[in-house]
Amino acid sequence: MPPQIDTAIHRRVVEARAGRDDSVLARCTSGWAVFGRQQVTPGYLLLLPDPVVPDLNALEAGRRTQFLLDMSMLGDALTRTLNPLRINYAIYGNLEPALHAHVIPRYRDEPEALRTQQPWAYDWSQAPVFDATAAAPLKQKLLAELEKLGALRKPW
Repeated sequence: MPPQIDTAIHRRVVEARAGRDDSVLARCTSGWAVFGRQQVTPGYLLLLPDPVVPDLNALEAGRRTQFLLDMSMLGDALTRTLNPLRINYAIYGNLEPALHAHVIPRYRDEPEALRTQQPWAYDWSQAPVFDATAAAPLKQKLLAELEKLGALRKPW
């Protein structure tokens, strides 16, 4: 059996399961929707699989399909709630070798030099840190949209 890898993704899933992560938006069928710790654009979310796997190809077809569907429904909820110009989706796993999807809303009012760049062109160290209190109204709106979409797993 391969050794258990400890990544930030693994730790966030453990914290989400325990109810200790105030950045959790919701429990989806495939995993946890969480707000990005650095809100490089307002509403930046991640989808973390539960259980954690190394990459998308490690999921069997049905779970893979569900993960990608959940990811796209997060984008739908952001679109309906925040009216962004578009949603960027990214799955890398280079820095944290565990599956996780970035769901990043992009806006018309972003600086012109960055608007058409990939999100990593921003200085993430200067991005606002996620604030659960300030995000509470957005969280409620997103939850309502995810409920309409049938994207929530109950009970958590």
